[in-house]
Amino acid sequence: MTSVSSVNRRRILSLWLPRLPTDRIKRRLMQEDRSGACAGLGDEFSRKSFFSKPWIVADKQHNALQISAMNDAAAAIGLEIGVPIANARAICPDIEVFDADEAADAKALAHIADWCDRFTPLAALDPPYGLFLDISGCAHLFGGEDKMLARMCDSLARQGFVVNAAIAGTPACARALARAVRGRIVPEGQEAAAVEYLPVFALGAEDAITRGLRRAGLKTIGDVASRAPREIAARFGKAFTDLLREVLGQSDAPINPRRPPPDFMVERHFAEPVATEDTIAATVSGLAKKLVVAMERQGKGARRLEASFFRVDGVVRTIAVDAGQPVTRAGLIDLLFRERFDVLADPLDPGFGFDLIRLSASRVDTVVQEQRDLDARTQHNDEVAALIDRLAARLGSQKIIVYLPQDTHIPERAALGMSAQAHLPKALSAQWPQRRETEPPLRPLRMFERPEPIDVIADFPHGPPAHFRWRRAQHRIVRVEGPERIASEWWNEAVGINSIEHKEARTRDYFRIEDSGGCRFWLYREGIHRREVLEFRWLLQGVFA
Repeated sequence: MTSVSSVNRRRILSLWLPRLPTDRIKRRLMQEDRSGACAGLGDEFSRKSFFSKPWIVADKQHNALQISAMNDAAAAIGLEIGVPIANARAICPDIEVFDADEAADAKALAHIADWCDRFTPLAALDPPYGLFLDISGCAHLFGGEDKMLARMCDSLARQGFVVNAAIAGTPACARALARAVRGRIVPEGQEAAAVEYLPVFALGAEDAITRGLRRAGLKTIGDVASRAPREIAARFGKAFTDLLREVLGQSDAPINPRRPPPDFMVERHFAEPVATEDTIAATVSGLAKKLVVAMERQGKGARRLEASFFRVDGVVRTIAVDAGQPVTRAGLIDLLFRERFDVLADPLDPGFGFDLIRLSASRVDTVVQEQRDLDARTQHNDEVAALIDRLAARLGSQKIIVYLPQDTHIPERAALGMSAQAHLPKALSAQWPQRRETEPPLRPLRMFERPEPIDVIADFPHGPPAHFRWRRAQHRIVRVEGPERIASEWWNEAVGINSIEHKEARTRDYFRIEDSGGCRFWLYREGIHRREVLEFRWLLQGVFA
């Protein structure tokens, strides 16, 4: 295969953590050791002696426990991935064995990806133990690609991770280099020359393909590239041919970032980590002013804001707040985050301090200019929206709701509760049935979520119960208003809605009643056809104030 590299403007950094499971366990044990809670390792547990001896992670493969990860000491005595646990114990009888936990490994990889956001917002997972970072156009912010790569690897090493990294023009080329060599940076257009002498396992193809290449005498990527494309495709398939072209830099493939980059972002780096609440609050306030200026230039306002706090030990904490209307004032941003910080169930723990604080607007809207000085209604709506945003930041957006009228005769479905932040304009312009101030309410202000059945003790002739029992209490009726007949929604049956709820929703006769104690109820009689017999049942819909 002729190696003709195309010009690549993209720069991809590949991170490979070959010992992620053992590094994760080691970090956990060190934390437990510092806290004095090293349960399960015996009373004679010594951190130095334990970390220096061989230990492995076992996973069940093909109905047998095999080594899925190991530390450097285990590799030094000749153990390999895929060796049965019985063989490992035969080589080292006192070897320590831990159970594999793929969910914990994935969570640890996600945390590392969060930490990598300090370098670029375009981070993608490369399972099981890798990451892709699109560093196009941002390496100069860290002194160049070489300094950026060294800083990233040194920081991860201080956090307790073994890491390999490489930079190339395509994700596949960077991945192959990261798995075979350490710290390689490939200039643009030289991908084919960089991977020529790498072993074929660096391609990342399936084990069957790798074994087939070796049996065919193709030991390096250069050997594979020297064959005709037709020959490679006929033997190993088109997918492998496409992979080879990507590794050689002849074609490219996109990465899938974990989250889209924010529309606007401002951040502040600290030469010395900060940990005091006053400094953190002042930093967020200053970043809010810069963010508002950046959005104002393009006529935008923030609907979702995220504050990210990067600790020196690699832990990243992100706090998000939402707004019902585009936010264009730094004071309101500061106020929303203060409300959010005050009610955090898990307080913001600075640990050894934050060395980076970032404020971003992940969702924005265009700001529509309105006359607000003379329009009292607009000012009132703005105050209501600001109050809803503050309550949502403190209590949660799903707990602040507004009700929207629905086109239905069924009382319990006449109003639909929706998020106040998302539907406040509709709620303010909604048209509800009106009544005169001198008229009594026809509906109770509060109705039950589901109508509750009552036990009828005595009936009025052709009317509501004269005496009934509800919630273990008896009520004797002295006044009655009604009936008010509400028919079933015939159009649901016309469009084919045949659920049990609609089948049982027959004609209702509503009554407003008052008992001897002065309590007023709203109940109805509903007719149900059961086996060609018309039956009635009485249900209580609500209670008047």
